[in-house]
Amino acid sequence: MKEDFTDFIEASGLMEYDPETIARIYKKNPKRLFKRLWQTLIPIFAYLISVLWDKITGKLTKAKQARYRARQLTNLLVDLGPAFVKAGQALSTRPDIVPVVLLEELSQLQDQLPGFKGEKAMELIEGDLNQKTEEIFLEIDKEAISAASLGQVHKATLKNGETVAVKVQRPGLREQITLDLYIVRNIAYWLKNNIGLIRSDLVALIDELGKRVFEEMDYINEANNAEKFRKMHARNKKIAVPKIYNNLTSRRVLTMEWIEGKKLTNLEEVKSIGINPDEMIEIGVQCSLEQLLEHGFFHADPHPGNLLALEDGRLCYLDFGMMSEVSRDSRSGLIQAVVHLVNKNFDKLSHDFVKLGFLSKEVNLEPIVPAFQDVFINAIELGVSKMDFKSVTDDMSGIMYKFPFKLPPYYALIIRSLITLEGIALSVDPEFKILGAAYPYFARRLMEDPDPQLRESLKEMLFDDNKFKWDRLEDLLSNAAKQTDLNLEKLLDEVINLLFSPKGGFLRNEIINGLTNQIDMINLRIFKSINYYLPKQIKVNINSSSGNLDDFIFTIEPFRNFLNIIQKIPGYSMDIFVKRIPRLINEPYTKEMGIQIAKKVTEKSVVRLVKIAAGTKI
Repeated sequence: MKEDFTDFIEASGLMEYDPETIARIYKKNPKRLFKRLWQTLIPIFAYLISVLWDKITGKLTKAKQARYRARQLTNLLVDLGPAFVKAGQALSTRPDIVPVVLLEELSQLQDQLPGFKGEKAMELIEGDLNQKTEEIFLEIDKEAISAASLGQVHKATLKNGETVAVKVQRPGLREQITLDLYIVRNIAYWLKNNIGLIRSDLVALIDELGKRVFEEMDYINEANNAEKFRKMHARNKKIAVPKIYNNLTSRRVLTMEWIEGKKLTNLEEVKSIGINPDEMIEIGVQCSLEQLLEHGFFHADPHPGNLLALEDGRLCYLDFGMMSEVSRDSRSGLIQAVVHLVNKNFDKLSHDFVKLGFLSKEVNLEPIVPAFQDVFINAIELGVSKMDFKSVTDDMSGIMYKFPFKLPPYYALIIRSLITLEGIALSVDPEFKILGAAYPYFARRLMEDPDPQLRESLKEMLFDDNKFKWDRLEDLLSNAAKQTDLNLEKLLDEVINLLFSPKGGFLRNEIINGLTNQIDMINLRIFKSINYYLPKQIKVNINSSSGNLDDFIFTIEPFRNFLNIIQKIPGYSMDIFVKRIPRLINEPYTKEMGIQIAKKVTEKSVVRLVKIAAGTKI
């Protein structure tokens, strides 16, 4: 009987990613290693030679030959195994860097890969679940509906009539994955020790990827991830997550609810079910940001095969094998970095990179600050909504080579996730800018989140040299208002918190001066009315331009702008202001402000009386 690769690797005791155990396994089995090297390096080299020859001879410019080479590469990646398929999947979402013909062929890697025999799949199901398929299912398709890099999906009907998707892992998967990781890790180790220009810990990056892939190969772990993801987004009516059947799930078999939907990249099919692709992309971007910055638990593999548009307008997430976590400090640090970037505070931005683990505390940040300025200043001048994420990351790559940056492993997965999502969005809208789409979410988090670090970041953004920047508040409120799930009451509470914070003194002074002027105008208008009826001999000489009392407090421009923005937010009503009157009255700063207003109004009245007594115009 032919040896099963999976049996071999599991017999070695390798159930979780462990580089030392992997090294010991292949030191004892060098033939397997050499065989894999031969299987990968020779075909890749041969393909590159053929493409180079086509380019030299001019054949690559012909559409038919370009299509042939693109299809050839796609087939080669499939033959080389799951690790190479995943690389191709990432490229298939980048219409901005991959030629159209290659993009079309690589898109077949998402869920149209060749599967393995149905008989083998049935054997795996029965072996892992310890039941005959006829005991579990009313019926099950022997042929796979779709196949991906790690497994394939069979459609089935349970005894109770429910339709389910049964994902079955590829035979021999662990052997291929383990070998590829071992080879790439050793290459990374050699590069780290011999190539001085590479400062990032490539070995750590490979180990992080290895850990995630091994988790992805454990379907019990995927089932747990799906349930966790479902609970986190239970309140979001725009997100769908398939139900998991834990009693029919094992390490190599995953049973879940069958979901009918259309891939986001198939625009015509999405439109055919009455769904606007742009709206789906917006939902996906917002959900990704919530995962990354709010929950700290995010989907690290959102390729087109894992995102479906449903007829009811929901976006369905599939495949929860590759997930990652971001600590609370890292989440706050990322938002703070965005604030410092928008404020052009490159000195603080450099310190953010230290906090996030990109730079060690011992690194001299002085030469890095002007480098940041050179990279970001032009992009910021265009505005956040127009910033190109890929261009920014490309420019940052140059800085990372020049200075002693180290790429944290978690950050690589974040970038992968965002770039993949941006690639999907670009296929829908070539003008899409993920930073522009993300900024309203950042704005909302800054306005709503009670985290002390983010409160300080908000104050940093709104105050410049102790001067309150009304334009920045307007910008934040305008962008936050774009969030359909914005909690207006919570946002207003944060504005009030800012007003009565120690750093809100300048803002309070603005209000004091504005209200003082308005009350003084009222007093002057009343005096003008009384003066009109006085005998001519005792009338006071008043300037006709004095005391224009239009719209009372709303003539104060900042208040007008603030209220105009607030009124546009869904859920606005005067009740939200009325409910906060007791708090405003009881605030200690309110009493202080009242005393100052009374004092200033009195001073203005006294000055006016002195002028009247002196016989001068008022």
